[in-house]
Amino acid sequence: MEVKIGVQHATRELIVEVADDAASVEAALAAAVADEGLFTLNDVKGRKVLIPAENIAYVELGGGVAGQVGFRS
Repeated sequence: MEVKIGVQHATRELIVEVADDAASVEAALAAAVADEGLFTLNDVKGRKVLIPAENIAYVELGGGVAGQVGFRS
């Protein structure tokens, strides 16, 4: 699943591909915001992304469309 994260004072959003479902990502975000801690995600390549919860502007959860090639007419 694709997770887009907008960070305050950053010009670009972070895009992370995770194996988790939307409910678990949402629960991790809610816990990080409640604790004023770090929002932590592990991507599908084994990398870890850590973002201070206080700096998150928005999070968009989606299916992600990987591997599309070509033109549509």
